[in-house]
Amino acid sequence: MFPDAQPTSSDVDRFILEEIDSVPHLEGLLLLWRSAPKHCTAEEISKQLYVPLNQASSILDDLLRRGLVSRGSGGQAVVYDSGSDTRNRLIEAVDRTYRRELIRISGMIHSKPSAGVRAFADAFRFRKDRD
Repeated sequence: MFPDAQPTSSDVDRFILEEIDSVPHLEGLLLLWRSAPKHCTAEEISKQLYVPLNQASSILDDLLRRGLVSRGSGGQAVVYDSGSDTRNRLIEAVDRTYRRELIRISGMIHSKPSAGVRAFADAFRFRKDRD
């Protein structure tokens, strides 16, 4: 990907298109990244993002499933998973880009098909067997 170099704008765009489902997902990830190593609960994320608690919980579950955050020792809170320098540089580039290009990044996220539509379409994609 970019072992020692800085991520490019196309790396940032690819990450957003592949890993981020909504603006609150992106803002939740960046909130956790900026506050690391502090652990945050869904309730704290809900209050800081001004979204309902069930939506904050869903966002955290999605970020956990994608391996972008990890669960704290108590099981209730999550923390940004800073184990990868490469990913840390990428998230830093995402943060910078989002601050500079809020409208473009938000538009990119909003123009994506929903996760359900993508999953449905993916079910019909032909794949080469990997034997």
